[in-house]
Amino acid sequence: MKALVENPLAGLRAALPQTPQDNVGRDDYALYPEKRQARSSLVPASVLIPVIAHPEPTVLFTQRTAHLSHHSGQVSFPGGRREAHDLSPVQTALRETMEETGIDPAHVSLAGFLPRYLTGTGFDISPVVGVLAPGFALNPDPREVADVFEVPLSFFLDPANVQQASRDRDGWFHTFYIFEPPGRHIWGITAAMLFDLSGRLRTARAIEAP
Repeated sequence: MKALVENPLAGLRAALPQTPQDNVGRDDYALYPEKRQARSSLVPASVLIPVIAHPEPTVLFTQRTAHLSHHSGQVSFPGGRREAHDLSPVQTALRETMEETGIDPAHVSLAGFLPRYLTGTGFDISPVVGVLAPGFALNPDPREVADVFEVPLSFFLDPANVQQASRDRDGWFHTFYIFEPPGRHIWGITAAMLFDLSGRLRTARAIEAP
């Protein structure tokens, strides 16, 4: 992963679209259109996928608190629903990241975008990828964030580290990805975004095979 290590921002920009994406990368409703019709609309949201430019780049995650109404206790990227005053997916992602983790938007360099994700919980998520220089300050919101941690990006670039599983959720057959770095369990939409990001990095030859 020489190119990505030497210049994470350039490596990511070479692999990712540079404008917000209208196309859908994953749709939990694809096999169940009647369930989509049951929802009057999906809630627009955005997340930041933060890559930290350490000598070995890492990805930053949050562990959600156990009392939240959506995805309680799960590993996720910082982010949330769009507010009326947000002018773009980037603004939503940076605002939510600041609110959840204390990371100042000034420390984030935009690297690119992933396609939208339509979730079974009713969100239309626009993923934003950003690069953080080491030395930023963390001040997690204890109401939403139980933990903030990092995992080497190289872990997600190794295809041997991804699993697939499925479950029946109230008659809704759902297939999803799983990553299990030491001591962590990352699945669902967060794992799907990581799978997409790592595949794009490999395909674009932004990194070199070890």
